[in-house]
Amino acid sequence: MGFLTSVLGIFGFAIGIPIGLIIGFFVLVYSKPKHQELLILRIYKQSMMYPPARPLVETSISVLLDLLPDIPLWMKNPDYERVDWFNRLLSYMWPYLDKAICRIIRSSAQPIFADYIGKFCIESIEFEKLSLGTLPPTIHGVKFYETNEKELLLEPSIKWAGNPNIVLVLKVMSLRIRVQLVDLQFFATIRVALKPLLPTFPCFGMVVVSLMEKPHVDFGLKVLGGDLMSIPGLYRYVQETIKRQVSSMYHWPQVLEIPILDASTAYVKKPVGLLHVNIIRARNLLKKDLLGTSDPYVKLSLTGEKLPAKKTTIKKRNLNPEWNEHFKLIVKDPKSQVLQLEVFDWDKVGGHDRLGMQMIPLQKLNTGEKKAFNLDLIKNSNVVVDSVDKKKRGMLELDLRYVPFREESLKSRNANKDEYQRKESTDEKSSEDDDFLSQAGLLSVTIQSAKDVEGKKKHSNPYAVVLLGGEKKKTKMLKKTRDPRWNEEFQFTLEEPPVKESMRVEVMSKGTGFHFRSKEELGHVDINLEDVVVNGRINQKYHLINSRNGIIHIEIRWTTS
Repeated sequence: MGFLTSVLGIFGFAIGIPIGLIIGFFVLVYSKPKHQELLILRIYKQSMMYPPARPLVETSISVLLDLLPDIPLWMKNPDYERVDWFNRLLSYMWPYLDKAICRIIRSSAQPIFADYIGKFCIESIEFEKLSLGTLPPTIHGVKFYETNEKELLLEPSIKWAGNPNIVLVLKVMSLRIRVQLVDLQFFATIRVALKPLLPTFPCFGMVVVSLMEKPHVDFGLKVLGGDLMSIPGLYRYVQETIKRQVSSMYHWPQVLEIPILDASTAYVKKPVGLLHVNIIRARNLLKKDLLGTSDPYVKLSLTGEKLPAKKTTIKKRNLNPEWNEHFKLIVKDPKSQVLQLEVFDWDKVGGHDRLGMQMIPLQKLNTGEKKAFNLDLIKNSNVVVDSVDKKKRGMLELDLRYVPFREESLKSRNANKDEYQRKESTDEKSSEDDDFLSQAGLLSVTIQSAKDVEGKKKHSNPYAVVLLGGEKKKTKMLKKTRDPRWNEEFQFTLEEPPVKESMRVEVMSKGTGFHFRSKEELGHVDINLEDVVVNGRINQKYHLINSRNGIIHIEIRWTTS
């Protein structure tokens, strides 16, 4: 009996294990746990609550119209770009920007509140709470514009549905009235211009802001705990009034200018007038040559100017030279600049000996009036050293006249353009000198940049050459580029408006290394200057002649005294 039981147990164990493994396998594969059933049930319920996602083309027109205001501009308009990175940056910076902006609002509102105190029985006005909330504005897209001016132009689309906490307390006849601003919404497209672009950090002088359309402004206003905007008709009236007032102040072309850099340090000084110098004669100059004579000439320049100095002709073997030579110097700051006059003795070998010098501050001159000077030459500008040196160095006679440029536009001269081409009539009472000054002017040429300039040779090291009236001026050479950006300005002082003249600008390339002698013209352009005289300024891009796709950007200004 015991033997039979043992045999049956072994037999049952041998058969039960395989059968149990097979049954367990099928149970594991085909059975579903209870938590998975709950998960499937939850997904099913959500699918019943929210319809499945479908492409926009399959949705109805009414649904699309409802969704259109919430779709970002970068999806609707390919000209707008996404700025998610900036929105993330704004969200991190918002707590700090909130405090900084609120501090500016408090300081700006104080003088406005002070004007109302004492009127309408108002005793005091102050902020009880001032916070812009925790929700920052969102930029739904930015559009960038490329212009010929020295500016960066962009249009961000801003939407702000904030939760500000702004409480204003008015004390009227000892009664405190609390006014609270809630649920503020502001949607607008703003044009922002950073100009002018400068080589001084942060590289722009001011921020110019304007609205491109009427903004959407919505908010709630609680007075003494009650919603003032719930009054019938008041909500629409207040909203339209705010839109109209904001648009009248900042709707383009009206702008808000925010200066960033101080004008005295940021802006590059521009020419403001011409200094007309007439070197007449010199008397009793020093003897520097072995034969008891000198070969004098006068060198004249303005302080703070990098242009090369002007020079008179050389008068050989003459201690009392007569020149009567006219010069025009460009003035940028008549209050601080000084005219430097130096008389040299010319020598063939070695350096030229200085016979004497003198300095004249331009602030001594009256605008438009000619003033004569008879100057005793001194050794140098050091007053202490010159007071010890009592040696007489001769005298220099000259006259000066400072004539500022006209600030108004020169378009008014279009009607009288023929007068530039006629000679002065015999019965005209004005002198030749006055007529000379009235027509003299300054032509400023700025070579901004070029694009797609290439030649037949391997090298591409472009530079620009400006040719006008026998004068030749050249920009710096930029190596290994087809799109050079020079941004260099050249100035030409002219005795009369260049209505019949043309200016040539050539783009050249010069080889380096073993090809240092090889030059190649990459293109040129001839510009008629009559349009510059009539309009006062042109700023255009020109297609280069003898170039496949080359374009050059040039700005030209004509200012007259």
